[in-house]
Amino acid sequence: MILHINRNMNTLNEIQNFEGKYPKQLWYLFFSEMWERFSFYGMRGMLTFFMVHQLFMKEDVANLQYGATQAFVYAFTFIGGLFADKILGFRKSLFWGGILMIIGSVILSINPQQFFFLGISFTIIGTGFFKPNISTMVGALYKSNDNRRDAGFSLFYSGINIGALLGGYACVAIGKSYSWNLAFGLAAIVMAISLLTFVFTQKSLGPIGLSPFAAKDKQGKSTNGNKITGTKKWYEYLTYLGSLAIIPVIMIMVAKTQYTDWFMYVIGPATLLYVFYEMTKVTVPERKKLGAAMVFIIFSVLFWAFFEQSGGSLSLFAANNLNSSLLGFTVDPNGVNNAANSLFVIAFAAIFGLIWIGLAKRKMEPNTVVKFGLGFLFLSLAFFIFYYTRFFANEHGITSLDIFTIAYLVITFGELCLSPIGLSIMTKLAPKRLQGVMMGMWFLASAYGQYVAGILGAGMTVPGDDATAIEKLISYTQGYKQLSIYALITGIALIAISPVVKKLMQEVK
Repeated sequence: MILHINRNMNTLNEIQNFEGKYPKQLWYLFFSEMWERFSFYGMRGMLTFFMVHQLFMKEDVANLQYGATQAFVYAFTFIGGLFADKILGFRKSLFWGGILMIIGSVILSINPQQFFFLGISFTIIGTGFFKPNISTMVGALYKSNDNRRDAGFSLFYSGINIGALLGGYACVAIGKSYSWNLAFGLAAIVMAISLLTFVFTQKSLGPIGLSPFAAKDKQGKSTNGNKITGTKKWYEYLTYLGSLAIIPVIMIMVAKTQYTDWFMYVIGPATLLYVFYEMTKVTVPERKKLGAAMVFIIFSVLFWAFFEQSGGSLSLFAANNLNSSLLGFTVDPNGVNNAANSLFVIAFAAIFGLIWIGLAKRKMEPNTVVKFGLGFLFLSLAFFIFYYTRFFANEHGITSLDIFTIAYLVITFGELCLSPIGLSIMTKLAPKRLQGVMMGMWFLASAYGQYVAGILGAGMTVPGDDATAIEKLISYTQGYKQLSIYALITGIALIAISPVVKKLMQEVK
C-alpha cells in the first residue's frame, strides 16, 4: 500500500511558518475528520438501541456490550498509534484504518442482524489505525512554542462535532424510521468521503506523517516519499496481515463481555509498563512532562466513564422515558440524545475560546489542570439535572425532553473545559518520537472510560424484562445522582493538586 507523495512537497519549516491563524493543511484534516466522525458517531448512536430492539438483548447486557465495543475501539487507538510511530507512519495508518472502517460499515449494511459482530470488529480495528494519527498530524502543523496550537485544535474539535451532530442524528433516525441497512450504508458512504478527502489533499502535508522507515538524505529530507524499501517493507505487510488476522479474535471478545474484562485487565498495565520503559530513555524534564501527561490521562478515565453514558444508559433513558417535544417541536428523543452535545459544542466552542483569551489578558486564565477540574464540576451539575428530570415526569414515567436537553448544555460546558485541551496538551507534553504513543494513551484512557461507563450503565438498569417506565425512570435517575456526587468530588480533588501538576508541566501552558 503506497500513497503517492510529491517529491516537491513542502518542507516542515514552510508548513509551520504559515501566516494567519490556521495553516491550510488544518482545513484538509478538518474535513477528513469531520466525515470520519459522522461515520463513527452515527454508528455509536445506533449501537445500544439496535442491540435492544433488533438483537433483543436485555438492557443491562446491551449496556455492557456497548461499553465493551467502545472500549475496544479506543483501546486499539493506542495500538494504532504505536504501529504508526514505529512502522507505518501516520498517513499509511490513517489510510489503512479508513479502508477497514468502510469494509465494516458495508458488511453491516448488508445484514446488520446477522453480521453485527463481524462488521463492528472491522470498524474497531479501523478506528484504532485512523483516529490517533490524524490528531497527531494536526499537532505536527505547529512548532512546539506556537501559541496558535490551541486555536487550531479548537477548530479541529469543531469539525469532530459537526460530523458527530450530523451522523448522530441522521443514522439513528434513518434506522428507526426507514431501514437499518440504509443507516449503516450511510456510515460507509461518508467514511469513503473522508478517506478520499485525505488522499487528494495529503501531499500538502510535506514530510508530516511519513513512515519512520522512509529513506532520507543527510539533511533528514525524505528522498522516496512514503515508500518503505528493503526488508523493512515486510514490517508493513505483517502489520496489515496481523490487523486482519486479529478480527476473528475481536469478534469473540466483543461478543462475550467477560473476555473484554480480561483484555482490559491486561492492556492497561501492559501499556503503563511500556510507557514507563520509554520514560527511562528520555531526559529528566521530558520525564516530568510525561508524568504530568499521565495525571491528565488518569483523570480523563473518570471523566469519560461519567460522560459516556450518552451512548448507553442515556440512550435507553431517551427511548423509554422522554417525550418527543423539544421547544414545542416534535423530534426523535434518541436523535436529540445523540446530537445535542455536538450542537452545543459547535455553538459554544468559540465562546469558550474567547473567554480563555479574555481571562488571559487579565492574567486570570486558569491553568490546564484547573480547567480539567472545572470540567468535572460542570459534569456534576449536568448529572444532577439528569437526576432532576424525575420531578417533571407524568404518571407513566415520561419526562421532559427540554430539561434533558438543558443537562446536555451543561455537560457540553464540562467537555469544552477538558477534551479539546486534552488533545492539545498531549502533543505539548510528549517528546516528538512518542507523540503517537501518547495520543494513543489519551484515547486508551477513553477506552477505560467507555468500559467503566458500560458497567455503570448496567448497574442502573432495573432487573427483569417487565419493568415499567416509572421503575426505569427512578432507577436511572438515582444512578445519575450518584454520578453527580462522584464528579463533584473528583473535580475538587483535581483542582487541589493543580499546583503540583503545573510544576511537572514546566514551561508548558
